[in-house]
Parts: sequence; structure tokens; C-alpha cells
Amino acid sequence: MPIQILPARLANQIAAGEVVERPASVIKELVENSLDAGATRIEVEVDKGGHKRILVRDNGSGIVQQELELALSRHATSKIASLDDLEAIMSLGFRGEALASISSVSRLSLTSRPQAQEQAWQAACEGRDMAVKLMPVAHPQGTSVEVLDLFFNTPARRKFLRTEKTEFNHIDEVIKRIALSRFDVAFSLKHNGKLLRNFPVADNDKARLKRVGQVCGGNFGNDAMLVQSEFQGLKLWGWVLPSAVGMADQQYCYVNGRMMRDKLVNHAIRQAFEGWLPPEGHAAYVLYLELDARQVDVNVHPAKHEVRFHQARMVHDFIYRAITDVLERPLNEADSENTPPQVHSLPAVEPKHDYITPLRPKVGEATSGYRTSRDVSSAAASAYQSLMRPAAPVTSAQTQTVDQWILVKAKWLLLMLENDCCLLPLYKLEQYKMLQQFSTRPVSQPLLMPIAIAGDDRLLSLAREKREECRALGLDIATLPNKVLLKQVPAGFRQTDWASLLPRVLESAEGQSKYCLVQGLAANDKEYQQAQAQALLSWSQQHFGSQWQRQLAAWSKALPLEQWLDE
Repeated sequence: MPIQILPARLANQIAAGEVVERPASVIKELVENSLDAGATRIEVEVDKGGHKRILVRDNGSGIVQQELELALSRHATSKIASLDDLEAIMSLGFRGEALASISSVSRLSLTSRPQAQEQAWQAACEGRDMAVKLMPVAHPQGTSVEVLDLFFNTPARRKFLRTEKTEFNHIDEVIKRIALSRFDVAFSLKHNGKLLRNFPVADNDKARLKRVGQVCGGNFGNDAMLVQSEFQGLKLWGWVLPSAVGMADQQYCYVNGRMMRDKLVNHAIRQAFEGWLPPEGHAAYVLYLELDARQVDVNVHPAKHEVRFHQARMVHDFIYRAITDVLERPLNEADSENTPPQVHSLPAVEPKHDYITPLRPKVGEATSGYRTSRDVSSAAASAYQSLMRPAAPVTSAQTQTVDQWILVKAKWLLLMLENDCCLLPLYKLEQYKMLQQFSTRPVSQPLLMPIAIAGDDRLLSLAREKREECRALGLDIATLPNKVLLKQVPAGFRQTDWASLLPRVLESAEGQSKYCLVQGLAANDKEYQQAQAQALLSWSQQHFGSQWQRQLAAWSKALPLEQWLDE
């Protein structure tokens, strides 16, 4: 077969496979066109789940008569004209494919009248030959698009449509998602002549939250926590509900007003909610991310559900931090209806993209009503960096009195101390070393995922009482209903069984938390390698100096070596 240009009809039907999946996707494209036209009222009517008829009517700017036929052509658009426009897209549509694709698989009529035009005109075409017919009609200012018999000329596509109920449920979800994207626009939805959705304009905080409640359910509107954060040109606002039982589908996210199912955004949100959810609960949220259009590429997915951020890591971390800060608010400090919400401006930090870099200092500031990330001193950061560097080799001068020893069963050292053969439990030596290290506040390291530990009222009360004491030990804890949340631990101990150790620390006697923690970290069932044993001996020799052998002998058990040899 020779190379040839595809006929317009065939090319449009191929494009329709990407743009027009089902009636809901038709409505999405048409409603987005209405929003781009500046409409403040959009009415949607469908018959038979969209199988038979779809009508979208708006009061937008309209299309002049001379451009009606062109509007049904492929790659015809008024939203971009150059490559510079493509790199900073703020409109919802821009490819100029939707109307041409829809008209190629349906019987479509486009009726419009701009304000400056006295007469409305209608352009009609059918999928078979794509011929456009223009005629004058009566119509108020704005545009109406009617789509009849979707996929009438592509039977293979039509048979894949689901039942009327299923297709209408998809349409209903699209309208709800779009209604949450533009509070300044009124929306209505009729099915088979019956009004099922009506969202009036929401021009204040109370009205906006009411619309959110209409879409997500009353519990969301009553219990949701407000999110408002800004950071270096990024802004995140909206509402989150961390314990939404039975509300797994109430998850709405928008980037510059565009509905999104972006993997990076979803991962950041999911990671922020880790550890906060009950076993049967789901995170529910309505979130709006706003940023410079030049910092995001929306031209990466046929349905525009995914985007590409130029500073992806910074966007991910910003979303994670903003939601985490809100979830960390004390549970008894709910937002007051009489208090205007405060925008939480996250402090400036320099993002890094080397994921192997050890923990960076967390920079933050306290704001009214809740706690943000704490400052970490430069000295602590330097100490942590030193933990990540290989230890300096031990010189012969440092080991001149400890070069004769044997590691027994990876737990004890057999060595000569003050002319006696002794068995030294290594965990006692490590325990003492840790006590010295914990005498000053250790470097704290965040867990990849917070650990939620179930507890009764007594454990929760102890956690609240000992929160500052634990913080001095490098442990960052918070309380939730029926559980204690552990978010940060001393550097180097992320692999410890904290689910069993933390309750023991909290239940320890007053002033004994440090000793209980150290005993748990230096448990006597731990196994050591040769290098670890050598490092502990070298440290102890430097620490105890001339009293080194005497101190080790106090922790050791003398063995009757000479008696055994005589026998």
C-alpha cells in the first residue's frame, strides 16, 4: 500500500478514539469549551445515558458566523497560536480536536450567537461526509452543542457502551468534578428531562464549602480540615478529611483548575496520609494546586489527565509538607467558622535532587493554631552528615591493647583484661556508648512512612505527657484517636522494631525514658560483625583512657582459663 494522506473523515475518527471514549468524555470536552468561553452558567441535558442525545448550553462569548464551520475542523482553535502559547497554557482546551472528533462519530449541531451579533447561526454536520450546513436560528447569547446518536456510524464502538445507568453515572461524576473546579460558575444536569444536579454560583467560603458538601457528602463539608499553603510560587488550598469511612471515591485534585489524576500528585497525597487512616478508612480530599503555567506541561496525555512538572521533586515535597502540616494540627483545634483562614507560607528551602544526600535540616516556623516542622540546627545537621561518612581507619596505636580478642557467637568478646581471661557482652559496651550519645539531643531522622501504634487511653495520655521528653531523645510522636503516631526516630535506627519499643519507653518510670530507650536499642540479642566489635573497643579505649581495662573488667565475667588448662 502506498503512503498517502488519510481522508479527513478517517483521521477524525482515529482522533475520536483518544478524545471520545464514552458520552461522559463528550460532555467533559464540551463543558470545558464553555468554561474557556467565559460562561457563568452551563446547562447539560442527556437522554438515555447520553446514548441518544447530549446537549450542552452556555452563556459564554459565543462564536461568530464566519468561524462556525471552521470550528468543526481539525486543529482549529482560538486558544493558542504559537509555541510560546503552548508553553504557558491556562485554557482547558487547546488542541482543536474535540469538536471535529465528536462530529465525526455523531450527528452534531453547533449553535451560537456572540453579544455583538444580532442573528444566531447553526452549523450542522453528520459523521458520514463531514459536510457542514449553516442556517440562521433563534438563540440567546452563548453557544449550544447538541450531539445525537453517538457512534451511530461506528458500530464496533457503540456496542462497547455500557447500560444507560452506568453511562449516566460517569456523566454525573464528570459534572461533579467540573463543578468543584469552578465555584464561580453555575451548573445544572438533567437526565431524561429530570433535573438531578443543580450547583448555583458559590461566591463565598460558606457557599463553596456547601458545594463541596453537595458533591462529597455532608460529613465532608462538616468535618473537613482547611488546607492553605504557599511556597516559592506554589499554592495549595482546599480541604482534607483523613478518616472518611466509606468515601474512597471522594478524591478530587486540580492543577491550575484542570481535573487531574496525575501519578506524582497522587503519590504525594497518599504518602502524606500514611499512618493517619484507620484500617477501614480512606482519605477524602478536594485540593487545588496553583503554579506558573510555564512550570507545568499539560500536553502529555490525550485526555489531559496527567501533567509534567518542571520541578517535579519540589512540587511533590511541597504537597506532602502542606498536607502533613495540616494533619498535625491538634485535634481539638478545629478551624473556627468566625476566624478567617490564615495562609500558611512554608519557609524557603533550597530543593535538592540528589536523592542519596543524607537528611537535610527541616526549616520551619510556628504559626498560630498548629505546629510546623521544627528548626534543626546546623550543628545537628553536621553531626548527621558525619554519621553518613565512613569511619576513619583505626590505627595500630589505638588498638595496641585490644588486638588479642575473639568474637564469640557474634555477641561476646573473649579477651585478656588485667591478666584474666574475660567474656565481655558487647551490648553492655554499646549501651554505655549510647547513653553518652543520648546525653545531648541526638539527630532525628524522619521515617519513610510514619508508624501507627494502637493504644488505650492510658498510653495516649502518656504519649501526650512525654512528648517533649521523647523529642529530646530524637523521637517525634503525635496522638490520634486510639493510636500513637511515630514520625521521626534517632538517626541510624529506622529499622528498629519501634512498634514494640515505643510503648515500653512511654510506660517507663519518670526520668527513665532514656535508659529504657537505650536498653531497647542495644538489646542483648543483637549480633555484631568483626568491624563493629573493633569499633566499640576502640571507642571505649579512647573514652575511658587509663581506666579502660578496669571498666571493661567490671562488665565482664572472668573465666577460669588456668584451671581449665591445668585440667
